[in-house]
Amino acid sequence: QGCACAPLCFARLLLLLLAVMPVVETEVKLDFKDVLFRPKRSSLSSRSQVSVGRTFEFRNSKQKWSGVPIIAANMDTIGSFEVAEVLARRKCITAVHKHYSIEEWKAWASGTGQEALPYVAVSTGILPRDMDKLAVILRAVPELKMVCIDVANGYAEAFVQCIRDVRSRWPSLTIMAGNVVTQEMTEELILSGADIIKVGIGPGSVCTTRKQTGVGYPQLSSVLECADAAHGLGGLVISDGGCTCPGDVCKAFGAGADFVMLGGMLAGHDECAGEVVEVGGEYFKVFYGMSSDTAMKKHAGGVAEYRSSEGKTVKVPYRGPIDETIRDILGGMRSACTYVGAACLRELPKRTTFVRVTQQLNTVFTESTKVNPTKLTPPPAKRIRVEQGGSPESNTRALESSTDQ
Repeated sequence: QGCACAPLCFARLLLLLLAVMPVVETEVKLDFKDVLFRPKRSSLSSRSQVSVGRTFEFRNSKQKWSGVPIIAANMDTIGSFEVAEVLARRKCITAVHKHYSIEEWKAWASGTGQEALPYVAVSTGILPRDMDKLAVILRAVPELKMVCIDVANGYAEAFVQCIRDVRSRWPSLTIMAGNVVTQEMTEELILSGADIIKVGIGPGSVCTTRKQTGVGYPQLSSVLECADAAHGLGGLVISDGGCTCPGDVCKAFGAGADFVMLGGMLAGHDECAGEVVEVGGEYFKVFYGMSSDTAMKKHAGGVAEYRSSEGKTVKVPYRGPIDETIRDILGGMRSACTYVGAACLRELPKRTTFVRVTQQLNTVFTESTKVNPTKLTPPPAKRIRVEQGGSPESNTRALESSTDQ
């Protein structure tokens, strides 16, 4: 008592307690469903006047790229060679999944894939064997100019070091890297050598990371914040996950995303890997997350003892050719630009004002869904198998079709 330093000691004790206590951020964070664009006066008289192409010079690789900044996700049912060939005709990118063999890469790149290569990124993990395989692929297919270094947790020091190593080894290779959701890690990855940062933890349609771990960040806010950080350093961002309809893609671009990566919105098409399943006379394709037990059983022999599945497996209604879905998305992007007076996609963030909403869609007749509700029937050659629960008539038809192949 009476000690002059008592207030100072108390302040230090308080700071120490605060340092070890959990922190709660009270600022509201937003998802795509929480906002709508506010329309603005426009001099555009037609959607056809809008350009959805972009041209970038990447910060670290110094490479230039021109095209439509939509990316097919590096999932083994989505990031296929067949998808890449179709998307390349629209000048969209495909992050081809990492499970193709070196021989498959060589055969495709020297055959039907030649025209698609300017719009292809080769995907890789960060383990030594992943780097060895990447080196062989890049030697075998020197036309590849982009790599997607993909991990679930982009906050690991091993991931940052991998980016540094790749940048040092391949100075002119354009690096996509992720995933992260905060400004400081976006800056860290760019300063370590990445050109484009993948933003998103947990928003994907077949991702259960938020359910299993409680980790995540609302996607619209993460894009807004990470884009601001990246652009300040001359880097770029990809909004990865959370889009359920073309309007969400538009909102991602409006929030500052330079690219938008899609998985679930591109699932269920002819070009997607996997077989068609008939259930009760309706047709589906299987779609699953890359951290699901389905993916881990397929590629790693099962779920390791020390981890859990962080993805789910679903049946997506069969949707026919993927080009029609891409056309629909691009049409939505052009229309959004006309509503806010943006003559090109680059202008969209500058013309964007979001309004907070409690409801964005009227679902009186149908629930909002990422798939086209139109029922399509695949050609006989695509009706691979029939699941329990189908009608006897449909089972017989599908089995007869499969044996005729």
